[in-house]
Amino acid sequence: MKDGYNMLRRIIILTGFILSIIAVSVHADRIKDVATLAGVRDNQLVGYGLVVGLNGTGDRAGTKFTEQSFSNMLMQMGINIPPGTKLNSKNIAAVMVTANLSSFMKKGQTIDVNVSSIGDSQSLRGGTLLMTPLKGADGRVYAMSQGNIVVVGLSVTNDDNNVTVNVPSGGRIANGATVEADIPNPFYFSQTLTLNLRTPDFTTSRRMSDAINQTMGPGTAHPVDAASVEITAPRLMADRVDYMSVLENIEFTPAEAPAKIIVNARTGTIVINRLVRVKPAAVSHGNLVVTISQNPYASQPNAFAGGRTVIVPQTDINVEQTNVRNFVFNSGPTLQDIVRVLNTIGAGPGDTIAILEALKEAGAVNATIIVI
Repeated sequence: MKDGYNMLRRIIILTGFILSIIAVSVHADRIKDVATLAGVRDNQLVGYGLVVGLNGTGDRAGTKFTEQSFSNMLMQMGINIPPGTKLNSKNIAAVMVTANLSSFMKKGQTIDVNVSSIGDSQSLRGGTLLMTPLKGADGRVYAMSQGNIVVVGLSVTNDDNNVTVNVPSGGRIANGATVEADIPNPFYFSQTLTLNLRTPDFTTSRRMSDAINQTMGPGTAHPVDAASVEITAPRLMADRVDYMSVLENIEFTPAEAPAKIIVNARTGTIVINRLVRVKPAAVSHGNLVVTISQNPYASQPNAFAGGRTVIVPQTDINVEQTNVRNFVFNSGPTLQDIVRVLNTIGAGPGDTIAILEALKEAGAVNATIIVI
């Protein structure tokens, strides 16, 4: 009997330990999920080019920049165009080519490109992009693009009827650009590395720094501000990959977000996080009256409980409308409760938003209201 009791006791303790680990892991986030490495980002590339091979859907005659580009291209290929010659080809379109280049892309690797008409071309379907250099913000060429364009749009014209599906004046070339130059990256030469939080917060910055120091050793990291944590980087480049692999998988508990109310005035959508609280207040909006009152009451412990009598505030929310019964919440009021009551009595999104804004102006809400 005693052995069975000890076994049951050990099972209960082990179960509690496992549940505690699960509870901690649920609220813990990896560093790679909440922060990014400074300097490691996508870089935008852009270029100007020509698309040929269109089935009469290119730029119309008189599009000066298309004619000039066409003429320059022919001259570079050794074909002399007499001055004053009008190039009237409906199979050519001037386009802008854009792409995103990752920081760790190397020479010879390929990236996808987007091709968009900048003239009056009706469709790029069936077109081929000619060799187009893609430049970064510094004016340097980082990639060369060329290839057949895939267009998901469709345009059909029949007499007076015109049917268009999606946008046929833009397309995409998978692996349509080849990287020609490496992007300078502080990961390779900087003595320190900086982690930038996706959502700046002083408490999160401090907790992340403490988690890094606890795992990697004291003095490894220190918070710079609410958005950045600076960490010491290994001198040898070969060690930095292993170092970052361990560091980005460190788990810690970020700080809770500030109390916020997100309001979409167009759709009437209201999002409220769990930290939003309200204070005693009364709001009258049209035929709606919202009253929030707070009354203290004494909490008496049971006999021989060893506790003491304390004064606990009890808050009531009362919403009144003509021909509608009252709704009362005995304790623990939140804005979620108010919104639920307003929805129950059939208040529209405009009424709900107006009441929330009035509560905020009266200082009865501890949250920031963001209207999008």
